[in-house]
Amino acid sequence: MHYNRERVLVEGRILVGDLKRGDSNRKGRRVRTKMAKEKVLIVDDEKEIADLMEIYLKNENYTVYKFDNGLDALQCVEKADIDLALLDVMLPDIDGFHLCQTIREKYYFPIIMLTAKVEDRDKIMGLTIGADDYITKPFNPLEVVARVKTQLRRYQRYNTLSSLGGQEDPAIEYNIRGLTINKSTHKCFLSGQELSLTPIEFNILLYLCEHQGQVVSSEELFEAVWKEKYLDQNNTVMAHIARLREKMKETPRRPKYIKTIWGVGYTIES
Repeated sequence: MHYNRERVLVEGRILVGDLKRGDSNRKGRRVRTKMAKEKVLIVDDEKEIADLMEIYLKNENYTVYKFDNGLDALQCVEKADIDLALLDVMLPDIDGFHLCQTIREKYYFPIIMLTAKVEDRDKIMGLTIGADDYITKPFNPLEVVARVKTQLRRYQRYNTLSSLGGQEDPAIEYNIRGLTINKSTHKCFLSGQELSLTPIEFNILLYLCEHQGQVVSSEELFEAVWKEKYLDQNNTVMAHIARLREKMKETPRRPKYIKTIWGVGYTIES
């Protein structure tokens, strides 16, 4: 499909750009031809939005795999070495939540949910089942690119430290009543069984262990792990804590490790 004009969805309006038919080499719009960077999966059945994200991501030199349904996307994940996925919630076959959950059973690359739903419960659900971030529609494509870069940077740093044996901060390990977390190897064990944690989950647990005996607020935890400014009504931390407790088989009402101090924050008692 050829576009006469580039249409950018942002804040509920249509902004018209200057990408003309057959003019992909105009200044600022050229898709780079040098060796591509990471592989990004886009799953969205709204073709205009998917095509637009593809343009912006390819312009940043990412390799893009684009699908309008979950089943084809899952086949791609099995075959391609995907580095990050952008998943729409509303898909024609399986919804994005189920797709995210299925991916998380085997893979730990970053997942960003795209949703037109603004209810907190939908955002919390996505984060609880393993998503790393979410963006609500309509959105600015430049924000999507920025979020993609941020998630890939965190994930690559995590993998680099793991492969190097955590040379930046060696031999730091915490042992708390059967819970063992090693900062240098980025591994975590509970009662001798290794926990499969995403980079975000690992860093949340590590931060709480580093501050064991102290109560850490959601704001402090968010800014320490996500390296972003905390905004009011942000349920991201709560959703990830719920996911961590699930993986640790914690009893929600009487958790052994991560305890909620209502109105204050979270703590792991020493």
